Amino acid sequence: MTDRSDQPRARGEAFRTIWQKPDDPRIVQIIDQRRLPHEYVIHDLKTWEDGANAISEMLVRGAPLIGATAAWSLYLAAVSPGGGDRISLLMQAAEKLGSTRPTAVNLQWAIDRVMAVVAAGGSQDIVGLLQREATAICDEDIEISKGIGRHGLALIEEISRQKSGGTVNILTHCNAGSLATINWGTATAPMYFAHQKGINIHVWVDETRPRNQGSQLTAWELAENGVPHTVIVDNVGGHLMQHGMVDLCITGTDRTTRSGDVANKIGTYLKALAAHDNGVPFYVALPSTTIDWTIDDGIRDIPIEERDATEVSHVYGRTASGMATVQTVAAGSPVMNYAFDVTPSRLVTGLITECGVCEASEAGLAGLFPQRAQRT
Repeated sequence: MTDRSDQPRARGEAFRTIWQKPDDPRIVQIIDQRRLPHEYVIHDLKTWEDGANAISEMLVRGAPLIGATAAWSLYLAAVSPGGGDRISLLMQAAEKLGSTRPTAVNLQWAIDRVMAVVAAGGSQDIVGLLQREATAICDEDIEISKGIGRHGLALIEEISRQKSGGTVNILTHCNAGSLATINWGTATAPMYFAHQKGINIHVWVDETRPRNQGSQLTAWELAENGVPHTVIVDNVGGHLMQHGMVDLCITGTDRTTRSGDVANKIGTYLKALAAHDNGVPFYVALPSTTIDWTIDDGIRDIPIEERDATEVSHVYGRTASGMATVQTVAAGSPVMNYAFDVTPSRLVTGLITECGVCEASEAGLAGLFPQRAQRT
């Protein structure tokens, strides 16, 4: 790992969260998001196992980036210098990668897409096929995020008009930004588009315990892009809504059912409840790749990842003497660490996708994606 301050930060067209190393295409590089915002560190992925570890240990986060990392990890398996049957190695890698993070649907989507290309490739160069497919997944994700940005911008513009150009206050939870995708983000894309257009916006950033993706990642990227924002503890959102300090909420999602239920970082459901009680629009921004067309009931059918207790009992940050991990929970106290919760569609004002904004329902999603919505 190297500290590379010359690398493009989370701003502008040039930014990427995953890329091939310029002087060695057999290596894939990522930003070690565990080190942000205090250190900007580039991490090398040299093997598919490195990619699997990056996903499970949260060097990379966010459903789209997790999927892209899996795709590039399969590429790394193909360029492995080891002997043996390459197809068997790819199948082994695909199975292991698929078990790293169970909630984000993009993970298995990307694996299935890449393996389908391998199966259809015949005698073609597998390495070249996988490089092109991983690149295509990343390029497509950027265009998807831009589409979400354009459609979400219209919502912010309307509120700005209603407020006669006054500041539009947006609340977001976790990180659904550039760092969670390849660039631009899902929930943040409309914010970036609005800011670039000169609309006055201000973003309330939930810290998002226990991994603090809001305070450490979302706040960092917003600062990099000059977007006005304020970090708040997770439990402040309801208070702000009660006092008219939130105009709308926009979050991301790791998996959306065909009926419009959304799974997102733990605490999203509570924000949706507070928004519903206070008449605040609650939108979820998602690429269509995160829609799981095979399930209807998110509360019953979406697998919820339970992560290690140390993510709750310990925090990582900067101290007077440098970076350190400290324990904040009493020794001997048991800890439960559910990583996601499910917000039922009835609490979601609308879904912002690359193809438009729709109601959070099967009919709404089918209207935008009629071919994918067909039941088999």
